[in-house]
Amino acid sequence: MKSKVFNLRILVAVASILATCSCHTEHGYTGPIRATTILKTSADSAGQPIEYPNSGTPEISGLLVEIPVGQNTGWHVHPSQCIGYVLQGEIAVEIKNGSKKTYKAGDSFAEVKNLKHCGYNTGSTPAKILLFAIGTKGTPVSKAATDR
Repeated sequence: MKSKVFNLRILVAVASILATCSCHTEHGYTGPIRATTILKTSADSAGQPIEYPNSGTPEISGLLVEIPVGQNTGWHVHPSQCIGYVLQGEIAVEIKNGSKKTYKAGDSFAEVKNLKHCGYNTGSTPAKILLFAIGTKGTPVSKAATDR
């Protein structure tokens, strides 16, 4: 019985060391820093592969998008790759083909690129989304679509 308790203690000690060792984290931070992956993907929310700009001066933009209760973004397209993180509320994103996905506070997603879509606040509080675009200088984060 003593050897089982001893082996369990060794196992717990090794697990504790591995859990706190900075060499075993994919983020590379040391000490008490906590980094939680919120999104890691090679495709956007419509399944299209992630693509980076091939020409122009690279530019990263960050926006706080606020959608009041019962409102929507209007139909639009993102000419660059965008990543969204819902800070507050709930949104449904509808793509022109009719597919729809819902995201709540704490959810992250890779926005669709060059596909007409519309975001609706489907919750009971204002929706707040952090949106980051990886584009090129002079290219807007989004463009209004003239039709659905």
